[in-house]
Amino acid sequence: MTMSNNMLHLNMSAVPVETVYSLIYTVIKISVAIVVTVTVAQLINRALAAYFKFATGKLKVDETTYSVVRRIITVTIYVIGAIVVISLIPGLPDLMLGMAAGAGIAAIIIGFAAQRALSNVFSGISIAIFRPFRVGDAVEIGDEYGTVEDITLRHTVIKTWQNKRQIIPNSRISEETVINWTIGDLTVLWKVDFGISYDSDIDLARSIILDEINKHPDVMHEEDREAKVRVTELGDFAVNLRALFWVADRPTAWGTGTEIRESVKKRFDREGVEIPFPYRTVVYKKDMERAG
Repeated sequence: MTMSNNMLHLNMSAVPVETVYSLIYTVIKISVAIVVTVTVAQLINRALAAYFKFATGKLKVDETTYSVVRRIITVTIYVIGAIVVISLIPGLPDLMLGMAAGAGIAAIIIGFAAQRALSNVFSGISIAIFRPFRVGDAVEIGDEYGTVEDITLRHTVIKTWQNKRQIIPNSRISEETVINWTIGDLTVLWKVDFGISYDSDIDLARSIILDEINKHPDVMHEEDREAKVRVTELGDFAVNLRALFWVADRPTAWGTGTEIRESVKKRFDREGVEIPFPYRTVVYKKDMERAG
C-alpha cells in the first residue's frame, strides 16, 4: 500500500503545475460558456413570450410564426454555445477538422441518417412561411382530424376529437393533403348516406329524410343552402340516397349527422321504409335438376 501511494505521489508530482492550472482554467471556461448559453436561451425565450403576450393585445401577431421563430432562435443560441465550448477545449477543433477531412464515408452515412430530421426542420420552416394552417385551426391531415395545438421545427401537435395529442412529423404533413376547416368560410356542406330496399318508396324516404333534417336546430336554412336528397347509386342490395345539408362548422357537422341518421332510422321503422342488408340465395344443383 505504501509503495502504491508513493508511486501515485510521484506521478502527480510529475505533472507540471502550469498544466493543472490550465486544465482547471479550461474547465471553468467551459462551465461558464454552458451556463451563459443556457441562461441567454432562457432569457430570450422569456422575452419573446412576454413580447408575444403584449403584442397580441396591440397587434395581430400570428402564433404559428412566433412559435417557429422562437424555436429557431433557441436552437441557434445552443448551436453557437456548442461551437464556443468545442473551441475552448485544447486540440479538439483541430482534431475534429482532421476527422472531418478523412471521414467522407462517415459523413455520407450521417447525412443519410440526418436526412429525415433535416426534412422535418425544413418542413417546419415552410409551414411557418407559407402557413397552410395556424395554431388553433381545425385541420384534417390524412385520417386525423383535430385542432392544431403547437408547431415545432420537428413536428406538429394535433388535438384530436378524442382529446388525444397526435404528434405528426412535419415531413409527413408536407407530403399529405391538408384540409383546413378554419380558413375562409367556416360553414360545411355535410353528407349522410342511407340505403333503402328496392321495394320501398323513394319519394316517401326522401320526404322523411328532409323532414328530419329541417327539424334539426343546427341545420342552416338559408335560401341558397337548402337541404337536398339525391339518389346516388342503384346498388346490389339497395337504392342509395345521399342527404346534403349545411351546418355552421366542422365540429357541428359530425354530431348533427349522427343525430339525423338516428332520427331517420326511427322514422323509417315507423313508416315501413326498409333498410336492406346483404343476403344470398343458395340454389343446389340437385334441386335444379329435379325442377327441370
